[in-house]
Amino acid sequence: MFTGIVTGMGRVVSFGRAGGGARLVIAPPARYGRFRRGESVCLSGVCVTSIRSSERLACDLSRETLRRSTLSNLAPGDAVNLERALAWGDRLSGHFVLGHVDGVSRLLSVRDSGGFGTFRFSIPAGLSRFVVEKGSVALDGVSLTVASRRDRGFDVALIPETLRRTTLGLRGAGDAFNFEVDVFARYGKRGWRRRIRRRR
Repeated sequence: MFTGIVTGMGRVVSFGRAGGGARLVIAPPARYGRFRRGESVCLSGVCVTSIRSSERLACDLSRETLRRSTLSNLAPGDAVNLERALAWGDRLSGHFVLGHVDGVSRLLSVRDSGGFGTFRFSIPAGLSRFVVEKGSVALDGVSLTVASRRDRGFDVALIPETLRRTTLGLRGAGDAFNFEVDVFARYGKRGWRRRIRRRR
């Protein structure tokens, strides 16, 4: 479980295919601390497992992860968002993020206004009902609030701090993002439908 509050930007050291999957090695920012073998890390919106104790994050990516996320497009030198798993008693500043990618969203346009940005994203197929104005979404592991809803997309308003501390400030129109709907929207919708069916 994560919060969508990125704690550092790392860089891809290596990406190598192995069988049906891949192995990825990430160099975190200075003084980020050591990764423990077996710990979960949110890597640009994808929950991965550290496979060794080291100052660098090494993780294996399954075929399913490569198919459903943008991690298959990474190359050495690329920037990624990092967040360690939520510890019991930690402050929850964003929203609950699972690191389970629901789809891939495209950045449609960027409007800059004095360092502030309005980003417009597409909604992946089948997920439109989970995107509501003032609701939460996660894009590449960043917790964001939907500022406005469009027919086939939505806008988010980004402050300079978010643009500086995450990879969002490095991206442009046409780029792909790992997209996760709000967990409460997903399961709340399912529970609501079940109650309606029972009443019928």
